[in-house]
This record gives sequence, structure tokens and C-alpha cells, in this order.
Amino acid sequence: MPLRYADSWAPQRLSATHAVAADLVVGLGLRPSTEAAAILDAIAVAVGDEPIRCLATMDRRAADLGLRTAAATLGVFIVAFDPGELAEVDVESPSTRVQDALGTPSVAEAAALLASGHGQLVVAKRVVNGVVVAAARNV
Repeated sequence: MPLRYADSWAPQRLSATHAVAADLVVGLGLRPSTEAAAILDAIAVAVGDEPIRCLATMDRRAADLGLRTAAATLGVFIVAFDPGELAEVDVESPSTRVQDALGTPSVAEAAALLASGHGQLVVAKRVVNGVVVAAARNV
């Protein structure tokens, strides 16, 4: 079962416009202690200024300060999945290296797809300054 993180660092109430327009989920693969600026830059490169519904990642990164700060800056919540949940998702860009290290062949793409309700991948996995980012849209 995915974990949803929302507290003082990630507002829970969204405006009606944001809630309607934001169907884009951004999946992230991060190294420990990744700074918020790097995460925000990677998101901007991948999806521009499109409204984002939430950020999604692996459970072991969800409480990292950089990710929490990025979520708060964007005004979105974080959804986290365990490696077993992520491993069950068919993705465009699986990685044997990630599989060996984390127990799942994908973090960013799989997390984006799961958090979007198995939507459509609209940004395939890409690496921006060490941050792996992908995006999926609800269909």
C-alpha cells in the first residue's frame, strides 16, 4: 500500500483550479541527501511549468529533506511505494543496475505510473544532474 506524505511541509489543501488541472504525476529516483534545488531543476527540465498533482518515489526516499522541501515549494504531496510494488509495474526503461541495488527495475517511471493510477507515461525516464525523473498522466 502506498504511503502518502503530507504535513506542514506539503500543503494538503489545493485550490480548485490546481485540483482540476493537475493530473500530472512526477516520479523521482534520488540519491540520499539530494538537494531540493536539484530536484526542482530536474522537474522543470522534464515537465516545464505544467501543474503537478504529486511527486512519487520509493519509500526509502520519501522523508528526505530535499524531496520534502521540493514538494513544499511546489505545493504538492509525496506518494511513496515499496520496492515490491514498483517491481510489479511494466516500464519502458527498466534497469538491471537498479534491480540489483534496490530490488526493482524502475523507481521514477514505476512510481509515476502507480501514483497516476496506472495512467499513461508522458515523460520517459531521464537523468537531469543526477536526479532520475519521469512523468505520467491520469487517463
